[in-house]
Amino acid sequence: MILIHTALLCEAIYLIEKLKLKKKTNDIFLSKDIIVAISKVGKKDTIKMVEYIYKNYDISKAINIGVAGTNSQDVNIGDIFCVNKQLDDMDFMPLITKDSIVLQEQIVNPTATLYDMEGGYFYNISSRYLVDDDIYIFKIVSDFLDKKKLDKDFVKNLIKQNYQTIKNYF
Repeated sequence: MILIHTALLCEAIYLIEKLKLKKKTNDIFLSKDIIVAISKVGKKDTIKMVEYIYKNYDISKAINIGVAGTNSQDVNIGDIFCVNKQLDDMDFMPLITKDSIVLQEQIVNPTATLYDMEGGYFYNISSRYLVDDDIYIFKIVSDFLDKKKLDKDFVKNLIKQNYQTIKNYF
């Protein structure tokens, strides 16, 4: 079974609809081959959900999909990156996972970086159960660390516009 993890329902809803997944709980949707798990934002909830999935389902591949802010002005809102490995059809940018929102003025390292609140924790748990070749973390640029609250439809549309690229890894 393929695990697709998101932090937010608005990051998952397009995938749930497109893949015609059935609701098991408020935060788990599945088919015969795919499970979408929505953990909520942050370390504690991400670890709890991802551990639960690995302990209760036979997962052969794990994908984290979500939005992230960046300190780079050389990318565009909506650009997608794989943050844990180099892929032929997708650019790479490093990810830093923090326990709180990062603002542009807090950045001391000028290296182009993405920032989120789950990806690193997802990877740490997944790497206990799977080899690196079977773990993917995809981040879509949503903002430039300017602390805007993101509209749910805006986030859903970012996922939708990148679906064709992402689905190649299901």
